[in-house]
Amino acid sequence: MSKTKQKLDQNTIHRVLKLIRPYTGMVILTLTLALITVVTTLLAPVLSGKAVDMILGPGQVDFAGLGKIAIAMAATIACTALAQWLMNVVNNRITFQVVRDMRVRAFGQLEILPLKYMDAHRPGDAISRITTDVEQFSDGLLMGFTQLFTGMLTILGTLGVMLFIDWRIALVVVALTPLSIFVARFIATHTYSMFKVQSETRAEMTSLVEELVGNEHLVRAFGYERRAEERFDKINLDLQKCGVKATFFSSTTNPCTRFVNALVYAAVGVLGAFVAIAGGITVGQLSVFLNYANQYTKPFNDISDVMTELQNALACAQRVFDLIDETPIVPDGPDAVALPHGAGSVEFDHVRFRYVDDVPLIEDMNLKVAPGQRIALVGPTGCGKTTLVNLLMRFYEINGGTLRVDGYSIDNVTRDSLRGNLGMVLQETWLKAGTIAENIAYGKPDATREEIIAAAKKAHAHSFICRLPNGYDTQVAEDGGNISQGQRQLLCIARVMLRRPPILILDEATSSIDTRTEVLVQDAFEELMKGRTSFIVAHRLSTIKNADQILVMKAGNIIERGTHEELLAQGGFYKQLYESQFAKA
Repeated sequence: MSKTKQKLDQNTIHRVLKLIRPYTGMVILTLTLALITVVTTLLAPVLSGKAVDMILGPGQVDFAGLGKIAIAMAATIACTALAQWLMNVVNNRITFQVVRDMRVRAFGQLEILPLKYMDAHRPGDAISRITTDVEQFSDGLLMGFTQLFTGMLTILGTLGVMLFIDWRIALVVVALTPLSIFVARFIATHTYSMFKVQSETRAEMTSLVEELVGNEHLVRAFGYERRAEERFDKINLDLQKCGVKATFFSSTTNPCTRFVNALVYAAVGVLGAFVAIAGGITVGQLSVFLNYANQYTKPFNDISDVMTELQNALACAQRVFDLIDETPIVPDGPDAVALPHGAGSVEFDHVRFRYVDDVPLIEDMNLKVAPGQRIALVGPTGCGKTTLVNLLMRFYEINGGTLRVDGYSIDNVTRDSLRGNLGMVLQETWLKAGTIAENIAYGKPDATREEIIAAAKKAHAHSFICRLPNGYDTQVAEDGGNISQGQRQLLCIARVMLRRPPILILDEATSSIDTRTEVLVQDAFEELMKGRTSFIVAHRLSTIKNADQILVMKAGNIIERGTHEELLAQGGFYKQLYESQFAKA
């Protein structure tokens, strides 16, 4: 095992122990119960050995003594069973509380990660870490938490009693012990990396399945089924290969350690027989030794199995910790203030931004938007229109310059208050699983039913909502799968209309609506935009003729600005774009 990997394992174990620390009281209780279990388990062979010594031959049986031993054996077994049951109950509680804490931390980390993390990682990978990897960690922790401690106590206890009865036979057992230790260590060191690869491949499969199921209509529309099956088969084959390797190595634990156990048992039996013949120990003590030989070697089997499970658990835990350790978004500063609902002025002052450090995008953006102005952003795909919106919403941090809203630098205000001043309707709609009313009130949970209905009417969504089986209480499937794309867009528009923020961002907001409904929605937007600053990202130039200022962007720069008539008069890039949309056949 390399030093780096060993250090990584130690760090993971240390962090797992930190997660367990709040439940120290329950840990002490379960360890106490484990100690009681070990003591009572060690007592049973001693009682059985005494019982054997009371049977000297035909007619020479001490039945009175056997009766007392039988009662003691029954009490010992009952105590062992009760202690084991209580230990499992407490252990389960510890495990599931630790797993709950880990999931809460991982999900909380997802909420504060910058969008660039989600851009660089597939959603299925994060889902796999929070669900599958945490579950695998739970299984390993549940199995290994007390078995490791119980196994160590059993080994030490049986060894101590055997040394007390006859040190010579005990030394034979000790001499063969390193074989079991070597087998357990060898298997553990070879399974960690295999289980880690297995977890990563499993995450890759989760991502693929989510991608294909979530976009099934596109898969079918473009005849992608066969290629999807090929991709799935490849990942499935990789998962099979690494799974078989990991399972093969882990499954060699039991037969290998059982072989060592058989050697120990045979050695104890042969040497103990000679010692008993010589009068060194009684037959009952020999039976105790044989029982202890089994009890002494069995924990090595358990510990080997536990080590295998723990290696898998640690590999999964490390993936979860990697997610938790990702650099979060820059937190609001200690002196950050809440941005009040103002007039809605916006200023870009020498703003610089790059998604990738060595790929230039926005190098020197200067823009002043007065309260109530309508600013249209046009240009070819990838020119930076949506990037401006992302910077304004503070989804990404600017690399230089200053971006102000109502005179406040957005770096000096809280994100929640900033986004509370902004209302966004995107080209891609998103609805949560819930009722129509809950989706409209997503940004204002305390809205009354009257406010929700009023917003829906302004968005021209009220009529179609009333035609649904349960009206505003109709359940929407995840991502709105049971209503049309245009209806989903109307609900997203109603969601913004309910909040009535001072600044609006409309990113192709009417792209999925039919022409007749678009006219109605445009009228609603006209009313909504009165007195409000509006940023309109549009590809259809006919929708932005009435904008106060049109910004023509190319390669992250504003190359032209002005009204629709002014830009047409200039005869530049905007005129080419406009004529390309309305050119005669």
